[in-house]
Amino acid sequence: MGNHMTELEFRNKVTWFSFALSLLVIWVHSYNAELFLGYQAATGMVYVLEHRIGDWLGQIAVPGFFMISGYRFYRDFDWGKLRGKWQRRIKSLLVPYIVWNFLYYLSYVIASRIPAVGDVVGKGVVEFSLTAVVDAVVAHTYNNVFWYLYQLLWLVLLAPVLYPLLKRVWSGLLLLLFFWILVQVKPDGFPVNPDAMIYYGSGAMLALYCRDTVEGAGNGKRLAAGLFSLLAAAAIYYIGLWRACGPSFVLCRLCAVTGFWLVLPGKSLPEAKDFMKHSFFLYAVHFALVRLINKGAAMLMGGAVPEWYGPFGLFLVMPLLVLLISTVMEKTLRRYMPGLWKLLTGDR
Repeated sequence: MGNHMTELEFRNKVTWFSFALSLLVIWVHSYNAELFLGYQAATGMVYVLEHRIGDWLGQIAVPGFFMISGYRFYRDFDWGKLRGKWQRRIKSLLVPYIVWNFLYYLSYVIASRIPAVGDVVGKGVVEFSLTAVVDAVVAHTYNNVFWYLYQLLWLVLLAPVLYPLLKRVWSGLLLLLFFWILVQVKPDGFPVNPDAMIYYGSGAMLALYCRDTVEGAGNGKRLAAGLFSLLAAAAIYYIGLWRACGPSFVLCRLCAVTGFWLVLPGKSLPEAKDFMKHSFFLYAVHFALVRLINKGAAMLMGGAVPEWYGPFGLFLVMPLLVLLISTVMEKTLRRYMPGLWKLLTGDR
């Protein structure tokens, strides 16, 4: 086992990896230039700075979630394990998906009827009816960030279709190529986003064929390969901007996630702290907290236009602010409402 991580080391690395991605995704939803600055010269500068960080770093987060989810689902996979994996995903994915979507909807219903809070929400009076409840729960209407979980549920459900293709190298590569073409074509009516299938399928194929490489211990060659992959991701990103090529951005994110995994140590990582082990909860609450912080701060300023570095500074520290608030929420729920905590997190 000297050249490979132990099971505990692998799980610890996954925790660090997922925690880092959860922080990065917060920047994607923290843009605030126009909210604070309106339309002036400084707005464009702050907009560019924030989008540089969000587009370069934040946009690799969800692809990383898909890849690690595909890897873990197909790690040691065979047909006999399918039922057990489905049963565990009902608990860890489907139940939290339903509970969070309902709570987000209910929060919007209540908040939209409180004048001061309704102004922050900005959705008018949200209808309360059985039809609206079903739509909110099934289609994550009031919980936009759960599009990821919606896609993941489909990908897990499609395992009997995907596995026969992914377990053979040639058919797996053809499947990924097919979805790569769909990224460019952008067809309507597919329940699964083509790029989500590429990330998830790539993680699955790594689990089926490259486990020794993925779970190898850190060394100089892995670090060099990881740095090269990150540099390649940056180059491909600019090529994608230059040629306006959608598949280029998919390849960019694949390279970036791969590079990040390779440069992250395996055996030498310290044991993850408890607050780092609840990345799903952080992901689930971050969007609401970001909107509340940004809109609340803008309203408290009473229309006064701040200096450009104020909004940009808030943007930079937003992952830390959201982490602090979510950690307090997590500790409170675990202590006083453990049953609800298990439902919200799938008993992770």
